[in-house]
Amino acid sequence: MVKALEAVRPLTMTEMQEARERIAGSIVRTPLVRLDLGSQFPDIRLKLENLQATNSYKLRGAVNAVAMLSEAERQLGVWTISAGNAGQGIAFAARKAGVPCTVVAIETAPAAKLERMRALGAKLVTVSYEAAWRALGDRAYPGVSGTFVHPFDDQNFIAGHSTMGFEILEDAPDTVAVIAAIGGGGLITGVGSALKALKPGIQVWGAEPETAAPAALSLSTGSAQVFKDWKASFVDGAGGQSLFPRMWERLKPVVDGCVVVSLGDTQRAMRLLADKARIVAEGAGSLSLAAALTGKVGRGPIVAVVSGGNIDLQKFCDLIASAAAY
Repeated sequence: MVKALEAVRPLTMTEMQEARERIAGSIVRTPLVRLDLGSQFPDIRLKLENLQATNSYKLRGAVNAVAMLSEAERQLGVWTISAGNAGQGIAFAARKAGVPCTVVAIETAPAAKLERMRALGAKLVTVSYEAAWRALGDRAYPGVSGTFVHPFDDQNFIAGHSTMGFEILEDAPDTVAVIAAIGGGGLITGVGSALKALKPGIQVWGAEPETAAPAALSLSTGSAQVFKDWKASFVDGAGGQSLFPRMWERLKPVVDGCVVVSLGDTQRAMRLLADKARIVAEGAGSLSLAAALTGKVGRGPIVAVVSGGNIDLQKFCDLIASAAAY
């Protein structure tokens, strides 16, 4: 079942505060730690969303979205489309609610993500990236039934992500900029909505890989764009083939800019996180640090959202081993 689309509108403070209360028992209030790299680097703090139970920030949105479904909607079972992190979040929330979950999963997703979704009780239907991206727009996939929960274009999903903004400013009220990876746009819309409501002058920046940067292109042109030179990479959790028009309407009021980073810089950020902070971050989870290190967002204090740590261990080791040191 696909719910009727709600008109795009800003998140209200009430929605965000209620989401925070609703998900408090299911998520970790993740730490904010300083990454001390010396005076030649910006002042960077890391918001460690890789420490959630599913190792990704997506748990916040998923728990809130499933909790906001009616009992009748939940009893039909829930399904979503995911490269792995949203799927884990929805599977976690569905298991907690005692209802079945199906994930239309991208077949090239890391084995760790696929295994975790199955372990959480999800039935997987594996498809190509292109088929998954089309299904995100259609909100349907042949043979899959139940109540659809969109992994980013969903008001309640985004409200769940907004809760991170409250935590950031409580722990570091001097923050002048926050950077978050952009995939579909739900994370940055949620976090940005809370940050701008609480501290209007704060800067909110996106980060995308050079191989998939539709948000940066959209911000430069002033309208939602397709990224025609899209290429698959190890940054599987961010960088879409396009920025959906509805998500463009959601994020443009709360995003100040977007930094496009190379795959090499992303690898180096992954290595730096492992070497200096002993943090395992996937490609998408390292984009924000890579963007902060470019200097394009200023000297800080900057909060880089480490959005996830779901990556095959051997792949992670290979990537950081081959990355040049800063």
